[in-house]
Amino acid sequence: MRKIFLFALFLCLTSTLGWAQKKSPIGVWTNEEKEARFEIYQCGDKLCGKIIWLKEPNRDGKPKVDQFNPDPKQQKRPIMGLVFLKNFGSVGGDKWDDGTIYDPKSGKTYSSYMKLLGQDKLEVKGYIGISLIGRSQTWTRVQ
Repeated sequence: MRKIFLFALFLCLTSTLGWAQKKSPIGVWTNEEKEARFEIYQCGDKLCGKIIWLKEPNRDGKPKVDQFNPDPKQQKRPIMGLVFLKNFGSVGGDKWDDGTIYDPKSGKTYSSYMKLLGQDKLEVKGYIGISLIGRSQTWTRVQ
């Protein structure tokens, strides 16, 4: 009887852990246009994200660089591997807030939040000032 109880307890705990892992944006995502893939990962007690794949990784036969960055010292850094999501903290439920998102197409950084819309859908919103005004995209999980 004790073995059955321990086995049932084990099943409950492992199923809970599996469910908790699904409630995280950690993984690989693609944007709506499917022109890039991003890896969201743990960085300390926050979440960060970097560009890991580009549909068109080169410009004029050379790897794309961060040419629109307002800091001239950063303009030659490659887009591939660029950490563009920073400092997202869990605010409970399925939302991570107080982060920033950098847009290498414009060189601008915005306040941002991420919200899971399901296991494989993630709303990412960048905004200036208040989150009511801004632009959001729905990303799809790749891995």
